[in-house]
Amino acid sequence: MGPVSAEIEIDVPRPRAFEAIADLSLRPAFTDHFLTGFRLTRIESTGVGAGARFRVDVRPRRVWADTTIAEVDAPHRIVEHGRCGRLNRIPATTLWELTEGPGSLTTVRVSFWTEPANPVDRRLELLSAASIPYERRWREALRRLRDGLESGELDSGRVAVGGGNPHATGIP
Repeated sequence: MGPVSAEIEIDVPRPRAFEAIADLSLRPAFTDHFLTGFRLTRIESTGVGAGARFRVDVRPRRVWADTTIAEVDAPHRIVEHGRCGRLNRIPATTLWELTEGPGSLTTVRVSFWTEPANPVDRRLELLSAASIPYERRWREALRRLRDGLESGELDSGRVAVGGGNPHATGIP
């Protein structure tokens, strides 16, 4: 699937928007309408190496996927690499770009693409016209991100690490 992009302007400072996007534990707060079963793959949810596994619920196919933050250029850019599809055989990339606007306005652009090597997977993506529902879901995710950041309610949707210490003891 070729690059699917969505863009929105958010009325918060760029560092705050970047912090929210770079924290994978906040991701379900604005993507849970199409990414379900979200769980972190390590305790640290930010920075290079932070990862998550989830189910992508975009019809006609529902597949498991994972993503790992590969590059962080604060507060401009985040690159995530992952895999999806049957047996996790399809490489996927998500690129987040943040541009500063006038005042506290920030433009957030997300691009997502897959690179199936298998001809069957490539044909399935083309026949199902997967880029159309993906683009719609990413636009909705950015609207939800904007609403959560501007209202200050985004932090309430944080996901915890499975098997992590539920009590604040100071012991990692």
